[in-house]
Amino acid sequence: MPRCRKHRCCRPLDPGERLFKPRAVPMDSLTVVELGLDAFEALRLCDLEGRDQAAAGEAMGVSRGTVQRLLKHGRKTVIGALLSGQALLIHDDERNHR
Repeated sequence: MPRCRKHRCCRPLDPGERLFKPRAVPMDSLTVVELGLDAFEALRLCDLEGRDQAAAGEAMGVSRGTVQRLLKHGRKTVIGALLSGQALLIHDDERNHR
């Protein structure tokens, strides 16, 4: 049986930050790819703010290894959506808020 998911501290999203899609392409013709708020937060802390994985893990309340896994998944999801012309939806899980 898997362990319970550990609480992750993530910055709440503003309503306008949730969906990103290619310009001039109708939503009904796009495939939507979801990115979890925890992966988005790991990307923000490490790639935007320049923190190392250990510092990002401390800020999120998770281990460095978890941050590394979130970064790998988040980067793959974002790059895949950009290259394939898909819509990217940041999935806001209420359990992740500070």
